[in-house]
Amino acid sequence: MAEIGVIGGSGFYSFLADARPVPVETPFGPPSEPPVVGEVNGREVAFIPRHGADHRLPPHRVNYRANLWALHSLGVRTVLGPCAVGSLRPELTPGTIVVPDQYVDRTWGREHTVYDGEPRPVVHTSPADPYCPVTRRTVLASSNEIVDGGTMVVINGPRFSTRAESHWHAAQGWSLVGMTGAPEASIARELAMCYTSVAVVTDHDAGIATGEGVTQAEVFAVFGRSIERLKALLTDVIGRLPTGDCTCHHSLDGTAAEHLWTTQVAR
Repeated sequence: MAEIGVIGGSGFYSFLADARPVPVETPFGPPSEPPVVGEVNGREVAFIPRHGADHRLPPHRVNYRANLWALHSLGVRTVLGPCAVGSLRPELTPGTIVVPDQYVDRTWGREHTVYDGEPRPVVHTSPADPYCPVTRRTVLASSNEIVDGGTMVVINGPRFSTRAESHWHAAQGWSLVGMTGAPEASIARELAMCYTSVAVVTDHDAGIATGEGVTQAEVFAVFGRSIERLKALLTDVIGRLPTGDCTCHHSLDGTAAEHLWTTQVAR
């Protein structure tokens, strides 16, 4: 069992030393990899690499429902979601770490809910403020070099944006562009889990950049150079995370799923 979950992004395929794999079955098929559980800063942590250990899963084929369900099944109440993102603002340069406070979902064709009918009821949750306020504050308190806030637009991928799309996104006042932030955050909310994105800027998006635009090699190279700093940040944050109740844990209050996890449906 674990109390905290980490879902690693592109290039972030391992995190825990002396971790033990804990295979978990879910109603939605297998997660990206079986979770591994180990200790970080005195806390039990479960880790799943979002794209698989060999980066075999493009963003639109990640089984977000299975990943979050697997973590929830292990007892996880708080999830940290590090990810690589492009910048839509000149001042957010490669290597910058941002903790967004909103996202815009422009994906399609993904399974966006765990409440898709029998045996689980239809449930409507509110992601008005999609990221956990307590976890966000904890991440921000760990370093004065982290940028607080901003909207991440989530595109379907795996392709990057055209210049016209990038200009459009920037014109809306959005700060970041990513490919995996949705439906990951909203599914965590459906499972009454705290969730916070920790976004590492790897490039300026096509509308901000000059030249040929974004390349996969550029993204992977910058994220790779940021991995150790990101791991150190997450280790510190995990030690700081408070225990106890949070408003996120009450996202199902008053819904048909309020008592779901004490019934046979949770199995």
